Amino acid sequence: MGTSCLFAPTEGQPTGVTTQLKQDELATVNLFRNAAPSVVYITTLTRQRDFFSFNVQEIESGTGTGFIWDNQGHVITNYHVLENASRAEVTLNDQTTWDAVVVGSAAEKDLVVLKIDAPKSLLESLPLGRSESLQVGQSVYAIGNPFGLDHTLTTGVVSALGRAITSRDGTPIEDVIQTDAAINPGNSGGPLLDSAGRLIGVNTLIYSLSGGSAGIGFAIPVDTVSWVVPDLIEYGRINRPALGIYPLPDDFARRNNLRGVMFSRVDPGGAADRAGLRPLTRSRRGRLVPGDLIIAIDEESVDSRADLTLILEKREIGEEVVVTYLRGQERLEARVVLQRNR
Repeated sequence: MGTSCLFAPTEGQPTGVTTQLKQDELATVNLFRNAAPSVVYITTLTRQRDFFSFNVQEIESGTGTGFIWDNQGHVITNYHVLENASRAEVTLNDQTTWDAVVVGSAAEKDLVVLKIDAPKSLLESLPLGRSESLQVGQSVYAIGNPFGLDHTLTTGVVSALGRAITSRDGTPIEDVIQTDAAINPGNSGGPLLDSAGRLIGVNTLIYSLSGGSAGIGFAIPVDTVSWVVPDLIEYGRINRPALGIYPLPDDFARRNNLRGVMFSRVDPGGAADRAGLRPLTRSRRGRLVPGDLIIAIDEESVDSRADLTLILEKREIGEEVVVTYLRGQERLEARVVLQRNR
């Protein structure tokens, strides 16, 4: 039985000339044509003082990819694309370039939301898929601007699920999608699509010893993007539930051979304060007096600040949790009603 084929005109060829395309090839062509208008090119700029004139000027510092989120002008990309930049510009599919402002960012999820004041007629958003239903082996498509080359399509499959990568602030990003679709420098922040053209992830990095694609790329799952982005638009950051504490760096506890989260202060009248948790203090002579060490939330072990962050983001504001902590050698528990992150 022969393979079914379709005939489609090839762009740039004389009228009447056709190229034979298989049905799956034509589907890929259409997917790219439909998705490309939603994919944007991002240029970042930094300020630099001229060595001789001392005048401050802006120079291009990097490039990346992003995609249109809605017709209000919100654009999604990776946090690391904008890191250390003083300004960003977004170039749309019609080659118009727009100044962008940062609306919200989350280093812990490697996501940032930009906003441009472009006409709604130019703002085509991608349909959203679901990452929880992905299967290893299914086809995926990445669109980006690798090495500054505009609108490049690479194809592959989901090669693994449930991966974890480390974000810019050291917090793990969980349930990351692994793909063998080539993701090269400049692809960061671009969309990973399923065969229906739906967004299933945001391409974020490659695993490579050489700097080029080695067939292992990672994308932040769309299920994470879908709850993070609305928070970034409304609050400028992730509005996760909080204990009302200010955690100390992990090495502070580990220098004392402890694993858990210590904190320097609490919000007055906040959740931890009402529950009676005690922060690190200083005596009148300036000596540090250890406070409580949080070691579990609802019996989930807390060994680090990252553990605490990941546990709390699964909870709701106003939800009551049981906090297990050490006060000296005594193991105690407190019921804490989670507050809004301040």
